[in-house]
Amino acid sequence: ECSAMATYYLGGEFDIHGGGLDLVFPHHENELAQSRAAGDPFARIWMHNGLVGMAGEKMSKSLGNVVSIPAMLRKARAPELRYYLIQPHYRSLIEYSDEALHEAAQGYRRIEQFLRRVAAHGEVVPGELPAEFVDAMNDDLATPKAFAVMHNVVREGNTAFDAGDDDKARQAASAVRAMTAVLGIDPLSEQWADERGDDKVRQALSVLVEAVLEDRSRARAEKDFATADRLRDRLQEAGIVVEDTPSGPQWTVADGR
Repeated sequence: ECSAMATYYLGGEFDIHGGGLDLVFPHHENELAQSRAAGDPFARIWMHNGLVGMAGEKMSKSLGNVVSIPAMLRKARAPELRYYLIQPHYRSLIEYSDEALHEAAQGYRRIEQFLRRVAAHGEVVPGELPAEFVDAMNDDLATPKAFAVMHNVVREGNTAFDAGDDDKARQAASAVRAMTAVLGIDPLSEQWADERGDDKVRQALSVLVEAVLEDRSRARAEKDFATADRLRDRLQEAGIVVEDTPSGPQWTVADGR
């Protein structure tokens, strides 16, 4: 039936046939054999992805070790889950754990925080893709290399932003938006607008947090460090993470929203 469906929807020859590594034999080899026997060239490229495992076994309903997508989305936002699943090479086994998902979410939030820092000083639009990123993606979708390039640009952009080099920081942010757009995880894309939370709520939160940060900056200037620390602790208790930078304090909500 797979040969029949492929021929019906895609014709006798098409570009890519995907599937899990566990389907290479006998399913896909038989599919190819019967299609060729019928005179169809069939798929030009076969791409077999690695599986998601848990405790050394593949996830399977029959084994009862399945973690559903809705369950994962209670632990991480949709773009963070996508980041987690595409960061390894597509042919690699992903050994699922809550810790690994949390670590991936933190990596995504570093990208998100950088883009928000720059975007707070003006619009950031997708720019040119770095050549190293293009080379990595052209190399059998080598996403680990592509992610390494992206995080290097984020680090360079943060360094430029902290040094007051707005032009270099904006160039880096534009490149990061371009790369995340290719991967489908652009934090500033409308695709993930619902994942960013209600803008009006965030605006109200921003006003309140900025007021506390102004009081904290005033206390630090007056060398009243006890008050400054107390204000920062109060923000942390509320889930607000504060980072002191040369250009002033930057804040994010602890869960990345």
